[in-house]
Amino acid sequence: MTSPVIEIDTLHNRFTWVDYCSFGIMLLVSAGIGVFFGCCGKKQGDTSEFLMASKSMGSFPVAMSLIASFMSAITLLGLPAEIYVYGTSYWLIIFAFVVVTPATAHLYLPVFHKLQMTSVYEYLELRFSKSVRLIGSCLFITQMVLYMAIVVYAPALALSQVTGIQLHLAVSLICLVCIFYTTLGGIKAVLWTDTVQVVIMFVSMVLIIVKGASDIGGFWYIWNKNQEGHRIEIVNWDASPLTRHTIWSLVIGGYFTWCSVYGVNQAQVQRYLCVQTKGHAVRALWINLVGVLFLQLLCVFGGMVIYAKYWDCDPIRSGIVTKDDQLFPLFVLDTLGLWKGVPGLFVSGIFSGALSTVSSGMNSLAAITLEDFVKGLFFPEMQERTSTIVSKVLTLGYGIVTFALVFAAEKMGSIMTASLSIFGMVGGPLLGVFTLGMFFPWANALGALVGTLSGLTFTIWVALGSLISKTSGKLPMDKKDTSIAGCSASFGNATAATSGPSTAALISPSEEEEDPLLIFQLSYMWISAVGCFSVIICGMLASLVSGLQDLKDLDPRTVSPCIRFFSRCLPSIESLGKNFEEKTGLTETEVPPFGSPGFDNPALQIDVEDQRTSDTTKM
Repeated sequence: MTSPVIEIDTLHNRFTWVDYCSFGIMLLVSAGIGVFFGCCGKKQGDTSEFLMASKSMGSFPVAMSLIASFMSAITLLGLPAEIYVYGTSYWLIIFAFVVVTPATAHLYLPVFHKLQMTSVYEYLELRFSKSVRLIGSCLFITQMVLYMAIVVYAPALALSQVTGIQLHLAVSLICLVCIFYTTLGGIKAVLWTDTVQVVIMFVSMVLIIVKGASDIGGFWYIWNKNQEGHRIEIVNWDASPLTRHTIWSLVIGGYFTWCSVYGVNQAQVQRYLCVQTKGHAVRALWINLVGVLFLQLLCVFGGMVIYAKYWDCDPIRSGIVTKDDQLFPLFVLDTLGLWKGVPGLFVSGIFSGALSTVSSGMNSLAAITLEDFVKGLFFPEMQERTSTIVSKVLTLGYGIVTFALVFAAEKMGSIMTASLSIFGMVGGPLLGVFTLGMFFPWANALGALVGTLSGLTFTIWVALGSLISKTSGKLPMDKKDTSIAGCSASFGNATAATSGPSTAALISPSEEEEDPLLIFQLSYMWISAVGCFSVIICGMLASLVSGLQDLKDLDPRTVSPCIRFFSRCLPSIESLGKNFEEKTGLTETEVPPFGSPGFDNPALQIDVEDQRTSDTTKM
C-alpha cells in the first residue's frame, strides 16, 4: 500500500470556515464560564473563594482539572510523534502513574490536607525556614512561567504550519481568553473550564484516532505494519541507565518525574485542597488516574496509527513537514480533512490542553506570589478584600508575562528545548526537599538549604550537559528506521531526501570527537530521580554535620503518616512531637492551620520561633 503524498497548500485549504467556527465556539464557551463565575456565581470576595473555591468543589471537576493541568497540548502532539519516531516502549509509563497515585494519596496529600495551606511552600517554612520556602517558591515560579509560554507556542507553531492558522492570531486569542476567564472567575472558572476542555480533548482524540484507524485498515493492519517497522517494543529489560526507555527508567524514573507533579506541585496540591474532605481529594486522584491512563494509551495507539499511514513515505524525510510534532496535525488533515469541522475539533482539543495548563499555572502562580512574597515578606496583615484584588492583579500580570514570553520564544530557537527541560530539572529537587521534610524527621533547615542548592546545581549540570551533547550530534538519538520508497518523486523535497543521507546518519557522532561524560548520556527519564536523591543525600549529610533536628521539638503534622506509623515501633523516633505538644498544650489535631488567625497561641509561636532560631544559629 503506497502512502499518497499531499501538498501542504492542499492541507491549508482543508481548514475551512467551519473549522474556524468550531475553534471559536470552544474559546467562547471558556470565556463564558469565566463570566458566569465572575459575575453571576458566588462573588470572588476573598482569597479563599478566588484561590481555593471555599473548599466547595466536588471530586469530578477537580479530577478533570488534575488531568488537564499537565496533560498539555505538548502531550497530545508529542506522544504520538514519540511512538512514531522511537517505538511503543513509552507505553510502560502508565505503571509509573499507577504507583504515583497511591503514593500521593497516602504519603504526601495527608500532610498538606492537615496543614490546609494555600501555598505548598508554606510547609517548607514551618518544617525548615523561610529561606528554604522562598527558594522553593522562586524555583516554581521560574519553572511554570517558562513552561506556560512553551505550552502555548509549541502547539501553535506546529498547527499553524500544517493547518494554515495564523500563528500570532492563534497565540493572541489563546492568551487573551485564558487571561480573561482566569482573572475574572478564579479557581472555580479554571476547574470548570478544565472540565469542558478535557471533554473536548477526549472526544476529538477518540473520534480522530478511531476513524483514522478504520480508514487505514483496522487494528491488525496497524499492529502488523508497526511490527514490520520494528516499532512494537513491549518491554525493554536493559538495565543500563543510559538507554533512553527501559522498564526501569519509565516505571522508576517516571515515578519520580510524575510524583514531583502530583505529590508536591502547587498547581495540583491547590486543587486537592479545593474539595471538602480528604476523601474527596483521594477520590479525585483515582478518577484522574483512570483518565490519564486512557489518554496515554490513546496517544500511544495514535502514534501507531500514524506510522501505519506513513510507513513507506516518512513525512519528515520527504519534506512534507519539518518537525516531529507536526505529524499528528498532518495525519488529521490528510485523513479527515474532508470532514468539515473535524480539523477544527482537533485544533480545539489541542488548544484546550494549552488553555487548561496555562490557566492552572496562572492561578497557582498568583497564590504562590501572594502568600510567599506579598504577604509573607511585606504585608502579613493584609485585609481579605485587598488580598483578593492583589490576587487578580497577579493573575493578570502572569498572563501578560506569559503572553510576552510566547512571542519571545519565537526568537529563542534551540533555547526553547532547554527551557522545556527546566521543568524536569526543577521538579526533582523540589520533590527532594519536600521528601526530606516529610520522610526524614532528623533533617534540619541547614540540611534542607544545602540539599536543595546542591541538588538543583547537579541536576541542571546533568540535564544541560545531556541536552548540549544531543543537539550537537555527539549522542545517537535511537530513532527507528523510516522509508520514503512510496513517496512521489515529483513532490517537493522527496527526490533530494531519497538520495540524501538519513536522519540517523546526520545525527551520528563523529568518530573524531570525544564521547561525552557518561553522566550526560543518562536517560532523561532519570533526571528527576537524580535531583530528588541529590537533595536527600546532601541534605542529610549537612544535617548530620551541623546537628540533627531534635524530634521532640518537631511539629508532628509536618511528617508523612508512614513515619508517624513507624514512630510507634522504632525507639529512635518515638519521641516525635512530644515536646511540641507539651509546650503548646495542643494536640496536632487542635493546632490551627499555619498562618491562620488562630495560629497565634503564644506557646506555639515560641516553639516555632525557637526551632527557627536554632536552625538559623546552626546555619
